[in-house]
Amino acid sequence: MANHITAADAPRFGQDGFDMTGLAAPSRGCSTLSTWRIRAQPGAASPVHRLTSDEAFVVVRGELTATLDGQDVVVRAGDSLSVPPGVDFRIANRSAEPFEAIASMAAGGQATVGDGAPFTPPWAA
Repeated sequence: MANHITAADAPRFGQDGFDMTGLAAPSRGCSTLSTWRIRAQPGAASPVHRLTSDEAFVVVRGELTATLDGQDVVVRAGDSLSVPPGVDFRIANRSAEPFEAIASMAAGGQATVGDGAPFTPPWAA
């Protein structure tokens, strides 16, 4: 049976100037994929982190700078970006406009920040 999450019922999370809206995830009836909407205000920047699975971004609005292993990549509305597992990366909205994308990774994927313990981001759980 399909699982329908309304926009009003989707869980929301905020961190480091980003707002994530949980869409598909194991806790919301999708056993193999986690998907969320990510919004970043100008100046927002994530910590450097790495994942245990691929993460894919499809940019809906604005632009974002992703720093992957020390190299900057600018992604804009209509672009996509795939970050492989194990790569240190950071995302930052260096523009004057809000940024929005849909992001996804395999269900059960985990993130590590610095030397911290791996964890499943709450919007992907």
